[in-house]
Amino acid sequence: MPALTELALKALKAEADGQTLRDGGNLTGKVRVKVSGAVSVSFVYTYKRDGKFRDLSCGTWPSVSLKSIRLARDAARSLLEQGVDPAERKRVNKLEARAEEQAKIAQLQQHLARPTLRAVYQQWVTAELSNRKDQGAETKRGIEKDVIPVLGDRHADDIKRADIMAVLDKVKARGANRLANRLLAELRQLFSFALVREIVTGNPTIGIEKKHVGGAEVERDRVLTESELRALRSALEAANLPDSTKAALWLQLATACRIGEIIKARRADIDLDAATWVIPSEHSKNGKPNVVHLSAFALGHMWTLVALSGSSAWLMPASKGDRHADLKGITKQVSDRQLKYYDRTTPHSKRTATHRNALALGASRWTPHDLRRTAATLMQACGILPAIIEKCLNHTDENRIRRTYQVHDYRDEKRQAWDLLGQRLASLSSNNVVVLTALTASH
Repeated sequence: MPALTELALKALKAEADGQTLRDGGNLTGKVRVKVSGAVSVSFVYTYKRDGKFRDLSCGTWPSVSLKSIRLARDAARSLLEQGVDPAERKRVNKLEARAEEQAKIAQLQQHLARPTLRAVYQQWVTAELSNRKDQGAETKRGIEKDVIPVLGDRHADDIKRADIMAVLDKVKARGANRLANRLLAELRQLFSFALVREIVTGNPTIGIEKKHVGGAEVERDRVLTESELRALRSALEAANLPDSTKAALWLQLATACRIGEIIKARRADIDLDAATWVIPSEHSKNGKPNVVHLSAFALGHMWTLVALSGSSAWLMPASKGDRHADLKGITKQVSDRQLKYYDRTTPHSKRTATHRNALALGASRWTPHDLRRTAATLMQACGILPAIIEKCLNHTDENRIRRTYQVHDYRDEKRQAWDLLGQRLASLSSNNVVVLTALTASH
């Protein structure tokens, strides 16, 4: 019987249903006709193994060409010549293919199950940042603004050094070099957290140094000179500042406290009769309370803030809601009025449109924190011992032995230091102390 051809197969009619076709070489095909009239032929290769005849499927025409069907038959015959059962080999191949497919699926599932940087960050916030005094507010603000929108949906263990540098370069490009350095330090902590927990296999921040990012940070040493302090009163009055901001800045100068401690102050922590203000541990940077004596100079400005606060529980309440004012608000107001020292030309508030340099004093910018340094320097000029100044600043003694064994609170010495500071400020700024009788009446 001549070998089959593609033309002969295409010529098959419905009447051929059930017929067996022979192609030679033990290759036979069974004709099947569907209800639709479509014809197909299923081919098998018949061979003898261990005294038994076996059939091996070689494909179904027309889904598989006749040529391919014959190649499958020839491959099976070659295996037989090598002593291998083609049916058994086909079964093994199917099992191997299934195992390989399952392995790929498992690998894909494992890949999809890997946590994203966003998920690792949230885990870090819960496990680490939530235990910090400020609940990690500053850290979260920077990472959620500059890192998460760019890398948050990437798998944490896929993030490379180049990805980190791309983020930090953008921060640096807008002139925020110090923030870029801080972000580097925070990302280093985040990836160290992930590395210890085997979420990632390496820390992509390793090898990145400050010199690659924002550069070495120059420690600020800005102190307002006596001539600048004399000019400060007029500058503050001409700068279109809220009365509460002016009083807060004078109070900071008079107490050497942090501007954030003033903004977060509660009315309940202030005793105007005793002229004291208690900064609780939760509001101080080192977690230790500080009892601040209010000199006559400081008390006048504290009275102003108390009068302006109305019925609020906060000394400097926010305009809306039962909370204190924005911690960065005063710093922004001060910088908006010294724009000639900054790269930006647009202030944070339209209120400063015509007062962009009203607070410019001397050859360089000053910040509220510089007033704290200025206050400490004035104390030093008044002859106050460094140890007393450190206590007024509520600094933690770096010497562990001294910190452990010398625990005198220096309350009287601190009171004297603040009084001397107030007297000095009063002499440097005439007509800037509020009349207490008028405030008492309004209060």
